[in-house]
Amino acid sequence: MLYENPKIKKIAVLTSGGDAPGMNAAIRAVVRATIYYEKESVAVYRGYDGLIAGDYEPMTARSVSNIIQRGGTILKTARSKEFMTTEGRAKAAANLRAQNIDALVVIGGDGTFRGATRLYEEYGINVVGIPGTIDNDLAGTDYTIGYDTACNTVIKAIDAIRDTASSHNRLFFIEVMGRDSGFIALRSAIAAGVEAVLIPEHLITIPELITKLETGAKNKKTSSLVVVAEGGKSGNAMEIAAKVEEQFSHYDTKVTVLGHVQRGGTPSCADREIASKLGVAAVEAILMGKTGVMVGIINNSLAITPFEDVVITKKVINLETFRINEILAV
Repeated sequence: MLYENPKIKKIAVLTSGGDAPGMNAAIRAVVRATIYYEKESVAVYRGYDGLIAGDYEPMTARSVSNIIQRGGTILKTARSKEFMTTEGRAKAAANLRAQNIDALVVIGGDGTFRGATRLYEEYGINVVGIPGTIDNDLAGTDYTIGYDTACNTVIKAIDAIRDTASSHNRLFFIEVMGRDSGFIALRSAIAAGVEAVLIPEHLITIPELITKLETGAKNKKTSSLVVVAEGGKSGNAMEIAAKVEEQFSHYDTKVTVLGHVQRGGTPSCADREIASKLGVAAVEAILMGKTGVMVGIINNSLAITPFEDVVITKKVINLETFRINEILAV
């Protein structure tokens, strides 16, 4: 076989933090790659809470049949307060050793990798991460698992909202997820052809937004759509809509908050493919002796990045997309 490592005999996998479409595809890939390389596979349920509670289950290749198309995560997920304590992490490490688990694959986002870093640094646990978050805000990879599906969910909703907006001469503010990151908002905005987009990384003032909307009205637009990332600098969608309505009455103003619908649904082809590739890559990284790292894809090639670089590096959004959307919104 391509990778042989007699020191690694048992590999566990868990999902942590917010769920993302494609996590099940990643779980499937980790389990089947582990078995392909003739190692034992173990699932940990409920994220780091499950590590502490000893909620483990041996997995076979058939344990992950018929899950690649399912959203969410069959392993469940949680944000563990106990794991944030020294005592909690000590329990988790002790349980892993008691189960003779040699390495752990964690699927999640920034918080997940911070926890994994602690396990690696404090207890020497071999850990490799797979980026699973709809926000696409992790350095070390061009795309995170769940991002593409979330964007597709958003543009389907925007397409439907546009139908009713144009029928009633309305201005819609559509709030999407992205407390600290505008990746979903910006990509969805250009794909759905909206008039404006507000993201945390780029400030548009209320007067500037009104000027854009007034230009559209003068150009005889029968409706306008504005996408707002929930962490936008000018406020959330409800706050921005109220400010705009006070000064601009051309349209009937409405607000739609998409919320957690963005986390669910059948994962897209892109998310299934990325998750499958990264699941195999994570297992092979472990067998190559890599630890304390995240596997990702940069420029269509596998990339391995230390956790410390992932959690301290701010992923930069490409504002060229923002400029293009302004050109197309005339």
